[in-house]
Amino acid sequence: MTNEQLQKLTMQWSLELFNRPFVHKIVFNRRLKTTGGRYHLSDHHIDINPLMIEQFDEHTLKGVVLHELCHYHLHLTGRDYHHRSQDFKKLLVQVGGSRYAPLTTARQHVVQYQCQSCHTIIIRHRRFNTRRYVCGKCGGRLKEIK
Repeated sequence: MTNEQLQKLTMQWSLELFNRPFVHKIVFNRRLKTTGGRYHLSDHHIDINPLMIEQFDEHTLKGVVLHELCHYHLHLTGRDYHHRSQDFKKLLVQVGGSRYAPLTTARQHVVQYQCQSCHTIIIRHRRFNTRRYVCGKCGGRLKEIK
C-alpha cells in the first residue's frame, strides 16, 4: 500500500465514521518500531507503522488509523484527546478503533535472565543492566541465558 492509498482510505474513513474531513497528511513511517501509529499535535499529521499492513491485514490497519483519528478529531475540536479520557474511550468504541496495536516481530524479542542463587527465570521484552539489578526473590546475581 502506498502513502497515497493510505491518505485516500483515511479521508474516506474520517468522513464515514466521524462525519468530519481529514485535511492533513498521513504517511507510513518505518522508524516507528514499538507503536502502531502516532498523531503529531504540532502539525496534525499522522505517522503509521508500515508493519501494520505488512504483517497484518487491512482490518488491523483500519483499527490503528481510527485510533489516531480519534486523537486527531478530539484535539481539533478542543476536547480531551488523551488515552485516559472518557471522550477518547467513548469515541474509540463508537467508531470501532483499536485500543492497542498488535505486537509486531520487532517487539516480540524476548530476553531471559536466570538467578545464579535460586535459579528463578525472569522473562523480559527489554534488556537491563545485570550489574545494577538483582533477583527480586532472593537478591542474587542475574545472568542472561537467551
